Amino acid sequence: MGLAAMILAGCSMKPQSNLTDSGLNPENFKKEVKGKQTQLFVMKNKKGMEVCITNFGGRIVSIMVPDKNGKMQDVVLGFDSVADYVKIPSDFGSAIGRYANRINKGQFKLDGKLIQLPINNFGHCLHGGPQGWQYQVYEGTQVNDTTIKMVRHSPDGDMNFPGAVTATVTYTLTADNSIDINYEATSTKKTIINMTNHSYFNLTGDPDKLSLDNVLYVNADQYTPVDNTFMTTGEIKPVKGTPMDFTTPKAVGKDINDSAFVQIKNANGYDHNWVLNTKGDIKKVAARLYSPVSGISLEVYTNEPGIQVYTGNFLDGKTKGKKGKVYQKRASVCLETQHYPDSPNKPQWPSAVLEPGKTYHSHCIFKFGIQK
Repeated sequence: MGLAAMILAGCSMKPQSNLTDSGLNPENFKKEVKGKQTQLFVMKNKKGMEVCITNFGGRIVSIMVPDKNGKMQDVVLGFDSVADYVKIPSDFGSAIGRYANRINKGQFKLDGKLIQLPINNFGHCLHGGPQGWQYQVYEGTQVNDTTIKMVRHSPDGDMNFPGAVTATVTYTLTADNSIDINYEATSTKKTIINMTNHSYFNLTGDPDKLSLDNVLYVNADQYTPVDNTFMTTGEIKPVKGTPMDFTTPKAVGKDINDSAFVQIKNANGYDHNWVLNTKGDIKKVAARLYSPVSGISLEVYTNEPGIQVYTGNFLDGKTKGKKGKVYQKRASVCLETQHYPDSPNKPQWPSAVLEPGKTYHSHCIFKFGIQK
């Protein structure tokens, strides 16, 4: 090849400088979905941490944090393109609404009126139904280098939930390597709301490595048991003396296969809500996860009364994620801050009702660090 031809060929090659630190191509997130435009937003702080978010489902797509050797690792599962998020149903990284977790038989009463939601999980309504907010396009705004705002206008009757709801999710990347997530919502009618982030954390940075060796601490003396359809029974039971006890940090996998304990059997591992001791105090750690392989730690803070710990039990090794990696069962841990599952049908639990003229507030902080 002559010199001129080589120069021309070089000029025609697509530059790679537009890729994010996590290797994402923003062009793969530009797509029209349900008549709305999607894109990729990027936050970076002065320490080099990077967080990528798409307005399709308000999803966290990648989180780059340093490991114990200073190497940057992507610590969440997800896909390389919006096309894959659309094609392959998942909750990866999403801003869940209107109601995170399950509602029994998709039914609840408001002011004596029975409301029937669509059923999409073992006879129940899960994460807002089959067309919940994780499958909708939020209005995304890059406020500055470290702040992204996502707004969802949910019409009255959306998945049969009452009231036109305007919900805002504000992601802020702080100087201390935390992702600060603030949720707000208002409604034109009395309704229920329970929002969360559904990131699948793999703190090794390598999804080929399962999360069973991750050391977990949950600041909770009690949890809410479930039946074999994953539905809360209405009971609140102590964790002491059971595989549900993470008040002393232990490996996620230590008791995860103890099917002699009915709760492990019912959920095929951990997929439960813990009743936090923090009592809404955002300054108290609700949970802590640590990978002995990478040294990366994650602390969770919240003003919510509960946290769902889900150990990726439904991942089946068939889904290919970022960089072609196959996601195996238990390749991740989800830590979903929330009101308890099925609270609208359990009046003894903290209420998830939102009145017109009132504003729903929920706050969650994911703080990353290194475990020495």
